[in-house]
Parts: sequence; structure tokens; C-alpha cells
Amino acid sequence: MATVAEWIEGARVRTLPNSVAPVLVGSGAAAAVGTFSLIRAALALLVSLALQVGVNYANDYSDGVRGTDSERVGPLRLVGSGVAAPGTVKAAAFSCFALGAIAGLVLVSMSGHWWLLAVGAASIAGAWFYTGGEKPYGYSGLGEVAVFLFFGLIAVLGTEYVQADRVSWFGAAGAAAMGSFSAAVLVANNLRDVPTDRVAGKNTLAVRLGEPRTRVLYQVLVAIPFIVTVAAAFTAPIALVGLVAAAFVVPSVRVVARGETGMKLIPVLKQTGLAMLSWAIVTATAVGLS
Repeated sequence: MATVAEWIEGARVRTLPNSVAPVLVGSGAAAAVGTFSLIRAALALLVSLALQVGVNYANDYSDGVRGTDSERVGPLRLVGSGVAAPGTVKAAAFSCFALGAIAGLVLVSMSGHWWLLAVGAASIAGAWFYTGGEKPYGYSGLGEVAVFLFFGLIAVLGTEYVQADRVSWFGAAGAAAMGSFSAAVLVANNLRDVPTDRVAGKNTLAVRLGEPRTRVLYQVLVAIPFIVTVAAAFTAPIALVGLVAAAFVVPSVRVVARGETGMKLIPVLKQTGLAMLSWAIVTATAVGLS
């Protein structure tokens, strides 16, 4: 049986900035229009974290039973390594989805926007069918599009909307930035796994584009948040503080640009996640307090 430490590693804690950062940005956008709610922000964070961990366990299960993880480079895979039974990992995934659904139901009831239940259901379905089901869209090169949608547009704008009952210019700009950062994390992950994914028949966007174009895509994606920062500064000059996140991006861009592969790309995931989190913290705080 897997140990607690192995379950934590299987949850892929390093990916959690993908779920924390959008909630910070959405809450900052709500604060900027004077409608920040701590309890609603906390519930939105619980939903986001539960779905993130749930999708990580779901991917571990689905890739494991397909054999995709048998030769994977990177963090521990619970099913692929044989330390946990597939059914147990699947149950853990759906337990996380259930927790997120409950928190989401409470949040929706507080906001009164019941139509958001459909958005929540779509998010859970998107989390499962990324690598689950007969035709997972993550195996067809659509993972980055889904990540941009769910961890960018939906996460940021949904967080702002349940607090402010509206979407602001900063919310929209922040959603684009978070979506780009999240997609960049996935691009870096899939770039590392191109050799094994190609053999396993997992046609991610990185496999379809090939490594050279995937490396260019990564650089474009991590540049977008800083373009957003400069554009936002014309309305709110304080937004320029977001440029400090470049300190994390520059080293990762260098690693990707010089053609590193395998284990040498693992730090890129961490650095990109830290860039996303730092951009979210400083930008949301500055704009929210302004």
C-alpha cells in the first residue's frame, strides 16, 4: 500500500499553483471593485484545490491503467509504479471531485447564481475526461486548450463573479494571464514526456507539434502574462509590479530554449508555477488594494 508521503507525491503538489493563483487573481479583481468576500474566496479556493488534486489522481489512474506511465520520467505515479491499486486511486480522484462539488454548491447557493452549477459540472467532466474515458481529449492535443479554459477563464472569472456579480477589465486580463501560465506548465510537462508519450500513443500537443515548435510555444505562453502586465499598466500603473515574476521565468526559458530534455526539464515546471503564483500574488494585491 502507498504511504502518506507517496499519496502526497502522487497528488503532485508542485502543480497546485495552477489552482491557487487563479483564485488570488479573481479575488484581487473583486477587491478592485470593492466587493471582496473572504468566505467566498476561501470556498472558491477549496473548489479549485479539490479539482486540481482530483484531476492529478484521475490522470494517474487513467494513464496507469493504459500503461502510459510505465516508462515515465518525473514524479511518482501511484498506479504506474504499482504502489497503489488502480481502484483506490480512482476512488481518491472522485472523492476530491465530490469535495469540490460540495464546496461549489455552497458557494453557488451563497451567490445565488445557480446557473454556475452547470459550469461546475463541466469542470468536473473536463477533469475526468482529460485522460479518462474511451477518447480522452488529453490524448488528442487539446489539453492546453482545456487548461487555458478551466484554470484561466473559468477559475479567475468565476472567482470574481461569485464575489462581485460582474466581470471587470482586470478580471479578464488576469484570466488570460493565468490561462497562459497554466498552459505553459502543461506544455513544459508534455515537452519532457514527448519520447514516452509518442511510444504510448498519447498524442499531446507537444507530440503533434514536435519538440522545436513546442519550445517556441512555451516561450510565447510565458510572455503573454507580461504583455498583459504592460497593457494593464496603461489603466493601473501599479500593475507593473507583476514584472517581478520574470525572475522565475527567465531561467526556465533558457533551459527550454537550449534544448534540454528529460529530468532537466522538471525544474521548469516548478519555476513556471512559481512565476504564476508570484505574478498572481503581487498583481492581485497591488490592483486589489489600489
